[in-house]
Amino acid sequence: MRFHKDEHGQGLAEYGIIILLVGIAVVAALALLGPAVGNLYSSVVTGFPGY
Repeated sequence: MRFHKDEHGQGLAEYGIIILLVGIAVVAALALLGPAVGNLYSSVVTGFPGY
């Protein structure tokens, strides 16, 4: 008689959910901060003479 559930695939599913949430957070951060970072790089490049 078994007294515990068979939970073999549970760990993989939890890791998948964590990776999905981290991916969503990265995409959201890039969407919010992307234009600001692009403007920063543009201002740095235009600050160099000859460019």
